[in-house]
Amino acid sequence: MEWEGWPNARASRFVDCRPHRWHLQEMGPGAETAQTILLIHGAGGAVVSFRDLMPDLARDFRVVAVDLPGHGMTRAGTRQRQGLDPMAEDLASLLAAERIVPAIVVGHSAGAAVALRLAQRLDPPPRGVVGINAALGHFKGVAGWLFPALAKLLALNPLTAHAFARLSSSEVSVRGLLRGTGSTPDATMVRLYRRLVADPVHVDGTLAMMAQWDLRPLLAALPRIEVPVLLLTGDNDRAVPPDTSERAARHLPHARVLHLAGLGHLAHEEAPDKVAVHIRAFAQEILGGAGTTTGRGGAPRPV
Repeated sequence: MEWEGWPNARASRFVDCRPHRWHLQEMGPGAETAQTILLIHGAGGAVVSFRDLMPDLARDFRVVAVDLPGHGMTRAGTRQRQGLDPMAEDLASLLAAERIVPAIVVGHSAGAAVALRLAQRLDPPPRGVVGINAALGHFKGVAGWLFPALAKLLALNPLTAHAFARLSSSEVSVRGLLRGTGSTPDATMVRLYRRLVADPVHVDGTLAMMAQWDLRPLLAALPRIEVPVLLLTGDNDRAVPPDTSERAARHLPHARVLHLAGLGHLAHEEAPDKVAVHIRAFAQEILGGAGTTTGRGGAPRPV
């Protein structure tokens, strides 16, 4: 992955924390004056997914976004730790090593599952979790066993990632892929996802995550997750239907669902300002005040 034209590149840094070499972006006031929001992207995504949401939130909060192992610019030290539980464990180790204590964890799609698993591992736990089109359900019917089996088969073939990157990274293919989620992609979204899809390392990381994905332990643990949870769901989402969030909320002790009219699976990229309003209101409610000691500041700054 090349740096040229990468959004918010000045906010980036790399951290070696076994077993991975992590890529983080950080914006906003320092930890001594602001509450921290952690942003976690979904399968196949990267920190660029939060390119507009991050600076918006950074006016009030210290905001940290991280590429998951094998995604974006985070290099996985092993392909055996890209399932849900190992990623949550390794991310918790990274946060401890960097002394990052998130008050709120925001996760998109599969990243919401990582956020909830992380909430069970952090000490102290976050004060709240926000899921954006949270992938908190199994595929139904034949897809329930076919898709994971197919992902495992593809991940075992070292040529798969290169073939996919070569064949699927055209503008037409990527635009169709994004529209298939129920979102309306703009030119910037298409350009950035083309770069991700064209990177065989990123594609391989996505396949490894899919192959190792197992939601059963998390779904069984939902009734024991005591932190407040806000589930934002786009009404046009074709990747994770809105009723997935409705079902999950019934098992979480302190959860509510808020529907986003007219938005799809990539709601936070289609309308980052609307998503930021809901995250900020949730933070105000559970934190009892603004994110920083000075309230709403000026332009965000990398730190």
